[in-house]
Amino acid sequence: MNRFFQIFRIKDLRIKVFKIAFLLLVFRLMANIPIPGVDPVKLQEFFSANQLFGLFNVFAGGTLSQLSIIMLGLAPYITAVIILQLLTIIFPKLKEIYYEQGAQGRAKFNRYSRYLTVPLAFMQAYGFLNLLVAQGVIDKPSFLPLIVNILVITAGSMILVWIGELITEYRLGNGVSLLICAGIVARFPAAVRQSILNYDPSMIPTYFIFLLMALVVTAGVVFVTEGERRIPVSFAKRVRGTRLYGGVQTFLPIRVNQAGVIPIIFAISVLLFPQFIAQVSALFSKDFSVKLNQLVNNFYSNLWIYSLIYFALVVVFTYFYTAVTFDPEEVSKNLQKSGGFILGIRPGASTTEFIKKIVNRITLFGAIFLGIVAILPHLVRVFTGITGLTIGGTALLIVVAVSLEIMKQVDSQLMIREYEGIL
Repeated sequence: MNRFFQIFRIKDLRIKVFKIAFLLLVFRLMANIPIPGVDPVKLQEFFSANQLFGLFNVFAGGTLSQLSIIMLGLAPYITAVIILQLLTIIFPKLKEIYYEQGAQGRAKFNRYSRYLTVPLAFMQAYGFLNLLVAQGVIDKPSFLPLIVNILVITAGSMILVWIGELITEYRLGNGVSLLICAGIVARFPAAVRQSILNYDPSMIPTYFIFLLMALVVTAGVVFVTEGERRIPVSFAKRVRGTRLYGGVQTFLPIRVNQAGVIPIIFAISVLLFPQFIAQVSALFSKDFSVKLNQLVNNFYSNLWIYSLIYFALVVVFTYFYTAVTFDPEEVSKNLQKSGGFILGIRPGASTTEFIKKIVNRITLFGAIFLGIVAILPHLVRVFTGITGLTIGGTALLIVVAVSLEIMKQVDSQLMIREYEGIL
């Protein structure tokens, strides 16, 4: 509570909080502006029958189920980032921009991501609208209204990208993660109200399982997110002039979950990619697009197959994102330049291999934990037949992890400004 009041006592932090709150308010206002010609009953039936789109709707903050002008959310941007990061493996020039040119290279990489987001959003908007027309959810529009709707939806996605980047610049949380978290939290009051209205004494075991799962996931996320392996590091003594430097011992912290919730977000985007291909195929053949959509839906309706693929993708993306954000060779070089060394390990290549081995081992635990949490609701559904928890675990994981990240960034901001008061 003291931390909360400290934020509002510092003027620049208070202004940042109000600006972020305003941007989130704009996001929620846009989420409630629908496109015309929607049949609410058929729309609800469509999302209740389609598991993938129901899950994607959670990440979009309910904007998809309302067919709002930002119905695609940040999905096109996330897809663009995934595509470009995978292309760094193929094209050395792109890898050099992302890894070796520092902040300037990252800014250029983000600019390329925004450029790629526009055509992806345009194709996804067309494909999804065509799918809804084929399902009878919306009336078939003429050419001009269709183009207008696609342009509006594309513009909505780009506005969300801009809002996310603005939030990130305030250094109180990652903008993309915060927007996804805000969308999930915004749906919580409606879910509670619906549960109260539909209360049934026979559903008490369901509520109990949900609360138990929420407590276990929350405790597990906090434990894994805060968990770290501390590698002892010593610094050699150095004489400069008449002064003696070094000779101290510290540690190198390596987090169990370096990637946060990004693997979950990436995995959902990849799971939706076959559906995206089915939508885009409508540009060439509408009948083929409808058949392909049905094939994809039938494939993912098998919870065992869906859960296995989901689990595997989360594990793979955890390793992938950790490799992108944490470079053992760079850490080894920095230690050697500063006169530091790990006890019992030779500086240079041996230190790099040692750190790499430690990272791979602890990342395995973090990746398996994320994967289990992601598919836990599906496992509950398979073994108990309860369908009300299909998306609860993943949503809760994102909310808790994003909240912890915001708390850390707030602490760092407070520590910079009031170091003595924090200690």
